[in-house]
Amino acid sequence: MRHEVRVPISSDADLVPARAEGRALARELGFSQTDATLIATAISEIARNIVVHARSGELVMTGIQQPHRYGLVIVASDAGPGIPEIDTALERGHTSRRSLGLGLPGARRLMDEFEVETDAAKGTTVTMTKWRARDELERLRARRRERA
Repeated sequence: MRHEVRVPISSDADLVPARAEGRALARELGFSQTDATLIATAISEIARNIVVHARSGELVMTGIQQPHRYGLVIVASDAGPGIPEIDTALERGHTSRRSLGLGLPGARRLMDEFEVETDAAKGTTVTMTKWRARDELERLRARRRERA
């Protein structure tokens, strides 16, 4: 399994490979097709914000394993102007460009964990995580591998 995938974002064309990589990594981690689609949608929203507001940035997607769950962490970073009113930007229904997209609030609703760090001098970093429980068979196989 791949543990980390990096996707540079500088145009709308980069959204397609970013979504595809996120969906593929989610499926490798055993997420359902539905959850993989939710993850891809959140990636698309965050990557689109990078293109619109910062012009370029990067997504780093990392699969993580914990004793009772698997996770996919997506870190989107840019060196843009930051988000001046972050609380307003995170409100449901907020849009800054008359967009019909879900934006930050939509991505936050689709993921299990969501954090935004923003600074006008440094840009913005969005970290979002989706979790899924490891079933008993997966935990049993892991214990057997540890003993071997």
